[in-house]
Amino acid sequence: MQRSILVLYAHPRTERSQANRRLKRVAEGVDGVTVADLYAEYPTYEIDVDREQERVSRYDAVVFQHPVYWYSAPALMKEWIDLVLEWRWAYGPGGEALRGKLWLNAVTAGGAQAAYGPEGRNRLDLRALFSPFEQTAMLCGMTYLPPFALFEANNRRDRSVLDAHAAGYAKLLRDLRERTLDIEAASGLRGLAGLYDKPAGKG
Repeated sequence: MQRSILVLYAHPRTERSQANRRLKRVAEGVDGVTVADLYAEYPTYEIDVDREQERVSRYDAVVFQHPVYWYSAPALMKEWIDLVLEWRWAYGPGGEALRGKLWLNAVTAGGAQAAYGPEGRNRLDLRALFSPFEQTAMLCGMTYLPPFALFEANNRRDRSVLDAHAAGYAKLLRDLRERTLDIEAASGLRGLAGLYDKPAGKG
């Protein structure tokens, strides 16, 4: 049985982001994937909590697609998490609406991958920096997958990098849909890009 996938897309300046626009189009082109553009739907940040809870409850996997803003997500995505994942609905007594679903952050970062690690200027890798997301997923009874990240997303000099990442994103979404990704093995990784960012002809 296929998984249904909801991509929550949040970029406050999507017109300036070649990478995120491309990845959003990729997600929209995968059968079984629904993309919700949060900034388009809620330009004034007035989130309809009941509507969002009803929407997310219909899907088996939730992908949070966003740029990395100050080691986290843009403000509207954080607002979505703060308001929609309510006590007694997402966690706490009787709060089991999200139990068993998958959580994935598909992100773009302006910095190089080398900047994210013990020897880099950010000192921690993205999985460590995203520990609040991981803990939130665990509290809600969800299975957290490590980030799928495109680094140096503002570097447009090598289109092949974005091409490979976009193709990898499509394959990742299809694997989630078809349940062909080994979730247990993937959950132990620091990131998923290494599994999917392969230039054409490299497997």
